[in-house]
Amino acid sequence: MRFLGNFVHAIDSLNDWIGRGVAWLVIPMVVITFLVATLRYGFAVGWVSMQESYMWLYGIMFMVGAGYTLLHGGHVRVDVFYRPASARYKAWVDLFGSMFLMMPVLIMILIYSYPYVATSWHRLEGSHETGGLPGLFLYKSVILIFCVLMLLQGLSLAARSVLVLAGHKEFEIKEEEHEGV
Repeated sequence: MRFLGNFVHAIDSLNDWIGRGVAWLVIPMVVITFLVATLRYGFAVGWVSMQESYMWLYGIMFMVGAGYTLLHGGHVRVDVFYRPASARYKAWVDLFGSMFLMMPVLIMILIYSYPYVATSWHRLEGSHETGGLPGLFLYKSVILIFCVLMLLQGLSLAARSVLVLAGHKEFEIKEEEHEGV
């Protein structure tokens, strides 16, 4: 059980660190969005690469931050049933949900997206728009990063659930940890 506890702490720390880091992408995204709107509507000037850049930043933030969101309970769930439930009930729901719902979907996404990303890398694919950003192959790689981080966090959630079911109360998720996310 000690190994499981260390595993949970390591994965949770990794996704927390990555999530806090990727959150800083909001600042350049907002600045670029403001510049695009100001230049486009105020001065009738625009660049495709600038428009693509804030969309790419948003996509990176959303995909790479998904593990952080799962860690902090920010994904959609039916709180009417989950929130008032006991810690053991929540652990069973989290264990079942992560192992039989989330993991298979993420594995399928990983399997089917890998050739798509590999082909993009092989071609060193860039934007299809004239004047767009080069390095689309790098951006498409975020799909694989998303799958890996979510799979790791799903394993952490499952391991945490096993620990709670084994009586380790220190691994129970407290409601205040989820508020304000």
